Amino acid sequence: MKKWLIPVILIVVIAFGLYRWAVGFNNTAVKLKETSTQAWGNVESAYQRRNDLIGNLVKTVQGAADFERGTLTDVINARAKATSVTIDPSNITPEQLAQFNQAQGGLSSALSRLLVSVERYPDLKANQNFLELQSQLEGTENRINVARDRFNASVNPYNQHIKTFPNSVLAGMFHFQELAYFKSE
Repeated sequence: MKKWLIPVILIVVIAFGLYRWAVGFNNTAVKLKETSTQAWGNVESAYQRRNDLIGNLVKTVQGAADFERGTLTDVINARAKATSVTIDPSNITPEQLAQFNQAQGGLSSALSRLLVSVERYPDLKANQNFLELQSQLEGTENRINVARDRFNASVNPYNQHIKTFPNSVLAGMFHFQELAYFKSE
């Protein structure tokens, strides 16, 4: 065997090993990020379900003619504001999550005021549609919490994968960025 062939073979083996490592890193990072993106879609879906239920709840409550219009207007405005805030799931930043959380928090606050003021209306509290919507809304709030927890659980392995050495070197080269966790107020 020729002496010059040994270094060439060694270089080819090292290059192939680096290539396989880079491909493995990239494919794993893409899969983990897609899992996080899907989990964020589930969070948005749960919030959309809540927004739809709130619309039905407002329509039911509007049937009570003497109900406070200001409270309903606050809920309608908060719902519109909450639905206008969107996040790009491929690049979730703490600032975007804070803005999203603030809009959803405003909606939760307005909804709480609506449900408290309903206590003064016995006819409305006895309305079967209202009771069913209120029950569905409670279940949806639980779904939202589970979806947020699952999103955070999916972000963790992705962030760990791209932040650990030597993967962090490739993450910078391939422009993989850390995803933000959902933090509730």
